[in-house]
Amino acid sequence: MTKQYIYGIDIGGSKIELAVFDASLKQLESSRIVTPQSSYQDFLNALVVMILSADKKYQCQGAVGIGMPGIINANQEVLSANVPHATGHNTAQDLAKLINRPVAIENDCRCFALSEAQSYVGIQHTRVLGAIIGTGAGGGLCIDGKLYRSAQGIAGEYGHYALSAVLQQKYQLPILKCGCGLMGCVESYIAGPGLAKIYQHFAGEVLTTFEIVEGLRKGDVLCQQSFACYVDLIGSTFAAIIMAYDPEVIVVGGGMSLVSELMDKLEQAITPYIFTGIRVPKIVLAEFGDASGARGAAILAKAQVGVLS
Repeated sequence: MTKQYIYGIDIGGSKIELAVFDASLKQLESSRIVTPQSSYQDFLNALVVMILSADKKYQCQGAVGIGMPGIINANQEVLSANVPHATGHNTAQDLAKLINRPVAIENDCRCFALSEAQSYVGIQHTRVLGAIIGTGAGGGLCIDGKLYRSAQGIAGEYGHYALSAVLQQKYQLPILKCGCGLMGCVESYIAGPGLAKIYQHFAGEVLTTFEIVEGLRKGDVLCQQSFACYVDLIGSTFAAIIMAYDPEVIVVGGGMSLVSELMDKLEQAITPYIFTGIRVPKIVLAEFGDASGARGAAILAKAQVGVLS
């Protein structure tokens, strides 16, 4: 019998990763290329080369799932600030024509959520919310191990909740324009680069997020003040997520999830912003880490298009 393989493709603004999985979702290998920025056709061609190369190596026609940043609307059209050449296109359909097989596609944060819903912790709960805090902020809800799908594909875009007016006033924060075009989206403040913006607001000078975390650990007062504001904003945002989706567990990934000072304080930061008597759900680190995006895309492919021989 011909072995069956699945390709999970995690697309970002700077890199594309293709991971090969067997039918049991064991990862066999992965490869990366730089995301083409010149044109949409070059972007598609790069994907074709990666997929056909894997086909040749594994002597099969692998099932394909894609996770990419931005919104995949009800018509499967992409809206992505990170991969602007794909905006307005039905990337799954266009790629399917070139590789002669169906292609499953979903937002990358929701692929992360799907992967973590089918992790050791995830399978023990009915309602699992995956939240990424990295260069951006977004997530997805899974119910019984399956992605919750909203009417227009925007459920989970918590990074585009409006900044709390209470906290904006408390810290006298500037109203920042988000890359999505809206004003005051919390992503501008709580994604990794947001910590640097908060520090610049308080200190009047520029440090990187890494430098601020280092300063925090060394007892720098301005770094501590900036980080306290940052944690407060995330607490308020996660409280809004809990109010909207009422998950049993929140799985957190992305670069900022590796900052132990944030994870240690997250439950305490959420508590002031939810109803009295409502418990904060369990908050855990992602089991599959950076690999969850590609793994989630592979799970999506297995579920939506089957495993091809």
